[in-house]
Amino acid sequence: MVFYLLRQRHVDVPRGFGIWLLFLVWMACSVVGIDSGGRLIGFIYRALLYLAVTVAFVYVYNARKNLTVRYIAGVLTVFWLIVVVGGYVGVFFPLLSVHTPFGLVLPSSITSNELVQEMVVRKVTQYNPTGWLKLDPRPSAPFLYTNGWGNAYSMLTPIVVAYLILVRRERRFWWLLLAVPVSIVPALLTLNRGMFLGLGLAAVYIGVRAIARGNVKVILALAGLALLVVAAFSVLPIEQRLTQRVETSSSTQDRASLYEETFTRALESPLFGFGAPRPSASPDIPSVGTQGQLWMVMFSHGFPGAVLFMGWLVWAFFRSIREREPVREACNTVLLVVIVESTYYGIMTTGLLVAMLAAAITMRPQSGATSKLTPALRSSHRLH
Repeated sequence: MVFYLLRQRHVDVPRGFGIWLLFLVWMACSVVGIDSGGRLIGFIYRALLYLAVTVAFVYVYNARKNLTVRYIAGVLTVFWLIVVVGGYVGVFFPLLSVHTPFGLVLPSSITSNELVQEMVVRKVTQYNPTGWLKLDPRPSAPFLYTNGWGNAYSMLTPIVVAYLILVRRERRFWWLLLAVPVSIVPALLTLNRGMFLGLGLAAVYIGVRAIARGNVKVILALAGLALLVVAAFSVLPIEQRLTQRVETSSSTQDRASLYEETFTRALESPLFGFGAPRPSASPDIPSVGTQGQLWMVMFSHGFPGAVLFMGWLVWAFFRSIREREPVREACNTVLLVVIVESTYYGIMTTGLLVAMLAAAITMRPQSGATSKLTPALRSSHRLH
């Protein structure tokens, strides 16, 4: 992608992209808060991820002739299918783990890190059979954590539904239509309340837009999908597992305590933050600056960094709120979902990449729109 962009005489960017560029600059400046070599490695890793999704955004925005909206939606649909298959692997083989070749060549000083260990020994569920909390396995493959699975599923599903509309006269429509209700099983078994919230928000948002336009087909489709979810919920042991999880797990209370500590400690370095998460004062909860992209950005890059990061997503959402073409409207919905889920999910890497692709699609000029711009206005949107 970088080579493609470097070969172009002009690279276009949409109005408002400066918000994201300012975030990148602010994020880079927050390196002053790093206090150890290990945290510097983590900082560089996250910085490279931010740069990677930036390149992906600019590439997709400019490659309008080669990467059509239909093609991108199709690729994301294939990815969604991989996510669903991974979910079923977790359902049927909850104890399966794969030792990656990379783990064999890394020194023990690196693989002893908990996060690195989870990366090189890939499990298909988030499950601890020896833990004192007796909770059922929750599908996570192909991601490290169940929350990653839920975040990807909730963000990709609106695009999959929109892609169904595009291919409704093709043979692939029928097996893909079947895959949607089939995917509900691993989705429900994740017991992922954040994912349920994201999907519910997407359904309500799309439903309200459909009612406003009098789109009966969309309303009926949402009603049918809701009936399928209710049926699956009644057949699968979801209520029992959810009740057990709520009663035996203190994750909600832990998150509330963690968010409070994150905000309080962020006030100690409000401008550039600490560069990276830090251990919590309580040994029983995760590190400060985790369990939510908003909180990670706030703690690591300061309050201005958080404003710029969320401001970019909010700008992208409202800029595309009038979209009516199926995929572009779905991408607008995805942006709404990611804004909400950023408050409790860490969206790096998959969630942020999908969000940037959705933003690039919605910000692309419609056919013929470019010709209506004056030369001066066009040049103001280019990186030379």
